[in-house]
Amino acid sequence: MSVWIAIGATAVGCYLVKLIGLLVPAGALERPLVRRLAALLPVALLAALTAQQTFSTGQQLVLDARGAGLAAAALALVLRAPFLVVVGAAVVVTAGVRAISG
Repeated sequence: MSVWIAIGATAVGCYLVKLIGLLVPAGALERPLVRRLAALLPVALLAALTAQQTFSTGQQLVLDARGAGLAAAALALVLRAPFLVVVGAAVVVTAGVRAISG
């Protein structure tokens, strides 16, 4: 039953955050600082999630095949490869490192 309470609380919390966002005055959103932060915040959150998923297992920091795949994807991005090539490079390198390391 506690799972359903957590799901309900999360749904209510998400609704309240959305409602608070709609109640912010338009003038506050037009400030240059707010615009810069709004542009940078999704990038920072995505980078943090990527790092957490790549370099952690439970409560431990690890460096394994996922790190090599992320490095390959980063290199493909630097070389301006198409998105499918970036994903493919990450998959192939990750699988190759896992196959080599056992």
